[in-house]
Amino acid sequence: MASPDDLEEERTAPRPARRLVGLLRPHRRSVALAVSMGVGGIVLNAFGPLLLGRVTDLIADGVLGGVPGPAPGIDFAAIGRLLLVLLALYVVASLFMLAQGRLVASAVWRTIHELRRDAREKLTRLPLRHFDRQPAGELLSRTTNDIDNLQQTLQQTLAELITSIFSLLTMLVLMLVISPSLAVVMLLSVPVSALIAARISKRAQPHYAAQWSANGTLNAHVEEVCTGHALIKGFDRRAAAEERFDACNDAVYRAAAKAQFASGAMEPVMMFVANLGYVLVAVIGAWKVINGTLTLGDVQAFILYARQFSQPIVEIASVAGRLQSGIASAQRVFTLLDAPEQAPDPLRPGTPARAEGRVEFTDVSFRYSPDTPLIENLSLTVEPGSTVAIVGPTGAGKTTLGNLLMRFYEPDSGRILLDGTDTATMTRDDLRSRFGLVLQDTWLFGGTIAENIAYGAPGACRADIEEAARATCADRFIRTLPQGYDTVLDDESGTVSAGEKQLLTVARAFLARPAVLVLDEATSSVDTRTEVLIQRAMNSLRAGRTSFVIAHRLSTIRDADLIVVMDAGRIVEQGTHDQLLCAQGLYARLHAARTHTPTAGAAAG
Repeated sequence: MASPDDLEEERTAPRPARRLVGLLRPHRRSVALAVSMGVGGIVLNAFGPLLLGRVTDLIADGVLGGVPGPAPGIDFAAIGRLLLVLLALYVVASLFMLAQGRLVASAVWRTIHELRRDAREKLTRLPLRHFDRQPAGELLSRTTNDIDNLQQTLQQTLAELITSIFSLLTMLVLMLVISPSLAVVMLLSVPVSALIAARISKRAQPHYAAQWSANGTLNAHVEEVCTGHALIKGFDRRAAAEERFDACNDAVYRAAAKAQFASGAMEPVMMFVANLGYVLVAVIGAWKVINGTLTLGDVQAFILYARQFSQPIVEIASVAGRLQSGIASAQRVFTLLDAPEQAPDPLRPGTPARAEGRVEFTDVSFRYSPDTPLIENLSLTVEPGSTVAIVGPTGAGKTTLGNLLMRFYEPDSGRILLDGTDTATMTRDDLRSRFGLVLQDTWLFGGTIAENIAYGAPGACRADIEEAARATCADRFIRTLPQGYDTVLDDESGTVSAGEKQLLTVARAFLARPAVLVLDEATSSVDTRTEVLIQRAMNSLRAGRTSFVIAHRLSTIRDADLIVVMDAGRIVEQGTHDQLLCAQGLYARLHAARTHTPTAGAAAG
């Protein structure tokens, strides 16, 4: 679910209606043209009741002024001309409204396209800390469901809102022309309608916000269950997962039901108010016809305008209700777009003069939480081409060291130098292009094996891909697959085993030819035989490169040039395997625990 900080940001964020208008500003020409088309269609439609009223007057005059029989006094030629003009007006008005709909749809789609692009670019600028505290499903909901809802809301309401407002104004002018007194009667319903719409919208908006927040929580839970479905079944926690899903689903249902009820109540209430005005107009208009102050055709035209006048009011109220859902989604999207970003790259970035792989940590301190120190005043120098193993108990700061090295996090103080250049002065792209990363959790995307290996070197040819696979012991198992290097797989694919996936990630790092390697628990989740293969692959990968090996299995780092033992964010020991065993310190205790009591050793690691 969303973090408390994000929920607070959503509650205190400025109302997003103005920002929604700002999103459409780059497409103001299309919107202005759509408004023009809408106004043209409305004005042409507005003349319809006037012409129909004139037709009624011609018929009435002919009937009342003629002789018994087939009403020879009716001017059928004039009526025919008026009806042809009326038909032409309606056809042209329909074309204008069609053009307006296309223009509005085009402007909305381009706006949403740009908003999705902004959201995608924002995700690339967010610090890793943001992803650590946000469930993937919640982020996915904001960037897909909320933006989709915003698109549907704008497309359904923008054209209708434009049409309703100008239709309301046009009907008002024409009613004032026909009968100012009857127009005043109709106007009495406007403030009542506006007050009702404002009160209902105010009640509906919090429910829509709760609905989309609950929807994000539901998506986060579904993503979590889909990712860990094997463990859920293995621990027989299906009932608990279903219970939580039902709770999340019920929360969405309750919030949506309240929002829809509040929004759905607007149209019938507004229609009731409009109908009261409509009845008054009919009664007063009939009285004026009897008194001779208005013609029958004028009353007919006015009644048609009164009906058309009340319809936009109801439509505007309905649009206001639907807009609350879009505004709630927009607020969630804007909260994401306003999230604090990582520090930008320097305008004049530094670049190492040579690519040797020398790394220096100088008095580096870091903490995830301001109140909980993790790494304090750490200093370490790693010579080019050497292999440094980082070991220690859980929570000692081993993985954090790799994250700081690649600037996934920024140190609170101190400096990290790569070949004499402060990494903080380098661009992140330049820095990370010099690193190869192999993690415990393998990540493969939907594509062929060849494409996955070439992920870190997009321009690599097939020969280079196969050479990297051979060098890292992956070629043999790849060729046993039905399509070989063209076998399509993804992260959940059962085509290859966990160890084989790890070999592919090692081959990927090999092909990228980095100057520095970070191997974070790359063999901790595989069997002993596969571990040997991966170890051979990593030996080939490390040849001639500076390597940081973060390991729980001490057997994998015996031959490291330097073993750094960390505890509570500090380097407590460093040396070779034999030197550290002779020192009888923490490393020796970890090694003894791993050798004699594997369970305890695993826990210590």
